[in-house]
Amino acid sequence: TGIPVSIGLAPTKTLAKAANRIAKKFPQQTKGVYHIDTETKRLKALRWLPVEDVWGIGRRHARRLHLLGIQKALDFAQMPDAWVRKNMTVVGLRLKDELNGQSVLDLEAVTPRKNIATTRTFERDLHRFEDIRERLVTFAVSSAEKLRRQKAMTQTMMVFLNTNKHKDNLPQYSRSTVIKLPFATNSSIEIAKFAVAGLQQIFKEAYAYKKAGIILMDFVPEAAYQFNLFENSDPRHKALMQTMDSLNKKIGSAKLKLASQDLQRTWKMRQEKLSPKYTTRLSDIIKIKV
Repeated sequence: TGIPVSIGLAPTKTLAKAANRIAKKFPQQTKGVYHIDTETKRLKALRWLPVEDVWGIGRRHARRLHLLGIQKALDFAQMPDAWVRKNMTVVGLRLKDELNGQSVLDLEAVTPRKNIATTRTFERDLHRFEDIRERLVTFAVSSAEKLRRQKAMTQTMMVFLNTNKHKDNLPQYSRSTVIKLPFATNSSIEIAKFAVAGLQQIFKEAYAYKKAGIILMDFVPEAAYQFNLFENSDPRHKALMQTMDSLNKKIGSAKLKLASQDLQRTWKMRQEKLSPKYTTRLSDIIKIKV
């Protein structure tokens, strides 16, 4: 696609940001990758990097440092700890330590979601329960797939249904229901079944519905699931869901569906104003008539 990509490697997070900046600034010399793996490279990078371009130093601190004659990252790295702590708090002191090769800033861990929502505005107003049910089942399947990817199970879900609030000439209706599941599950089949039960509670005839959605909540880790004495998720579904996920990953998303889903689509959004994909889609390439 021609999109430039740069990679920076270093012993600390702040130095890695500096390495990335060097890789981006000098693509011909670095081939898009720069590794600060020696003391010589560290000092050379800090002598080149302007202090205002150090990750974590904002414009206000950069102006103050410039007034003190601090122009480069190396100048900042050599400042007294007491001054940095007093004027830039412990955050500035950590940046200074990072520039000197001492790793004190952890990488952000990917935290599991606390809830998963799949909501869509319909491409047209829907009136029939069957049409909305099909859409909601598709949303439930999508949410269940996301839930399985983070190896969790849901114990509670919310289902909601809205009319078009922008059409003042039509009757308005908006309802939601929260369902406490009898057992924790991440099965698309079971989540879809409970979602349809929720829809039955809130659906009313004679309204033009424009939006619906499902929100999964109250997660428990799949590995720590405790079985209920009286009712549990169907154990056969685990292998079935693993097979569906594996095949959909190999042959394309949403190729395998539940029987209650529309086999011809996942969902269709209104995209009349969508920008053309000139670099990734042949049909969108600009045509010039000579």
